[in-house]
Amino acid sequence: MRHDYDLVVIGGGAAGLTAAGMAASLGAKTALVEAGKLGGDCTWHGCVPSKSLLKAAHIAQVMRHADRFGLTPAPVEHDFRRVMERVRAIREHVYEEADSPPNLERLGVEVITGRARFVSPHVVAVSGSGGERQLSASRIVIATGTSPRRIEIPGMDSVRVLTNETLFELDELPRQLLVIGGGPIGVEMAQAFSRLGSRVTMVEASGRILPKDDAELSQLLLERLRAEGLRVLLNTQVLEFAGGQALTSAGERFEAGAVLLVVGRSPNLAGLNLEAAGVRYGGRGIEVDQRCRTTVRHIYAAGDVAGRHMFTHMAEQMARVAVTNAVLRMPSRIEESVVPWTTFTDPELAHVGSTEEQLRRERVRYKVFRFPYSQLDRAITDTEETGMVKVLAGGWGRILGVSILGAHAGELIAEYALAMKCGIRLDQVSATIHPYPTYALANRRAADLFVMSKFTPAMAKWMRWALRLRGRGGGEAA
Repeated sequence: MRHDYDLVVIGGGAAGLTAAGMAASLGAKTALVEAGKLGGDCTWHGCVPSKSLLKAAHIAQVMRHADRFGLTPAPVEHDFRRVMERVRAIREHVYEEADSPPNLERLGVEVITGRARFVSPHVVAVSGSGGERQLSASRIVIATGTSPRRIEIPGMDSVRVLTNETLFELDELPRQLLVIGGGPIGVEMAQAFSRLGSRVTMVEASGRILPKDDAELSQLLLERLRAEGLRVLLNTQVLEFAGGQALTSAGERFEAGAVLLVVGRSPNLAGLNLEAAGVRYGGRGIEVDQRCRTTVRHIYAAGDVAGRHMFTHMAEQMARVAVTNAVLRMPSRIEESVVPWTTFTDPELAHVGSTEEQLRRERVRYKVFRFPYSQLDRAITDTEETGMVKVLAGGWGRILGVSILGAHAGELIAEYALAMKCGIRLDQVSATIHPYPTYALANRRAADLFVMSKFTPAMAKWMRWALRLRGRGGGEAA
């Protein structure tokens, strides 16, 4: 049977844009279906606006504490509306430069506005302002993303509840902000709004923030947040709202002028009619194999809707995998062993590979090598001494996992992600010349500790004897 398209992509977020653009560039007749504006969560409700807001909050903090640099602190008076206008202007700029339909159309993608639902395994019906249209395709990629998960708390209708989808539409700074959830979005926005002048309380049901990150470094970050005046309540739940106040499981009551709810994500599956296509899915999303293929061989899913690693960079990687398999018919698999991520607090917290908790659970032997920012000359000159590079290594210097807390951690983690991907050992990182004075030098200094650990007192003694050296030596390696 001859179909209308080689590939139809449902969803115009990071995964959908990547899949459609790549497929069209390879010569496939491609259609991209999106109900709203292209760009998805990252452009409109996630990465782009949140990092724009974090930058403004960082500048406010630097002004407030300029004495750290020998300057006179400046009182931070700002018009919150202007701050948010900048955030929204940046969203529009990114959209126009990269995500808008003309950018896709220049590659040969047909952009169709409307809501898609499956009629059969090869046919998708699109409902839009012009009525309904049916598209048939040899291959289909589902990339509809996720939405904020909602929880019901008694009295919640009495307070203003925000999610990441509504937060960046604010024009007035909340006097008090309650953040429910201690994951990356919650922690980033709690710090940002605190620095911009809100009285922020963050409530987390578990015993720590950022539970997927290194426990030692997330604790250091927690201490930094509390030192800034951010109120963080762990092992705590909000039981109800009444009279503009929140009541917690610890028996506390406090004002909650606005509530930011960040307690997870739910896959966008409503209305897709996946049953008509035979695609299996669950509470976390659509089931896919390592090739991003669903339970129907010609239908693929990529990005957050597949319930794997919910990062923009992973959405793009999964989209490339899906198109490589679907269009090129070449076997390609998801890279899941080396997935870096960063929480863009100040200081940043980045990670790749395994954590200590995972290695202990799997009974893998490892050694830890820590290099603190307080010993890094560039961090000292910038007055950014909080943090460390923490490397977990196996035998012969094989890198098992790395966590970095500190300035520019998100940039530094890329070197270790590449090293792990390419099988580069710590001794090779140590032997690589890094420019001085840079933050990247912290990566090499952490690797140096592994090399130095090999020079045991016994080895030093043997070398003195073999080479007839006269130094005292014999000290413990760092």
